Amino acid sequence: MKAKHRRTLEAVFAIPTRGGIIFSDIEVLIVTLGGSVREGAGSRVVFDLKGTRQYLHRPHPGKEAKKYQVELLREWLSTLEVTP
Repeated sequence: MKAKHRRTLEAVFAIPTRGGIIFSDIEVLIVTLGGSVREGAGSRVVFDLKGTRQYLHRPHPGKEAKKYQVELLREWLSTLEVTP
C-alpha cells in the first residue's frame, strides 16, 4: 500500500470525522485493498470488497465525500477488519 492510500485510510478512521476526503481517493483505496468500484444509476457507486457491498452516491457539485459517507465507510471497513 502506498503512502497516499495509507493516509486516506487513516483519514477515514480519524475521529472526529473529517469532511475533506476526496471521493476518488476513497475509490482508489478500495481498489488497492483488493476490491472493485462500479458505477450505478445516476451518481450511485458500488464498492465491492471481501464479498460485501457498500453503496454510496458520488458527491456533486463538489468532490469531497460527506461526513456521513465517511462514517458509513468506516463502519463497513471495520466489519471487514480493515484498519489503518
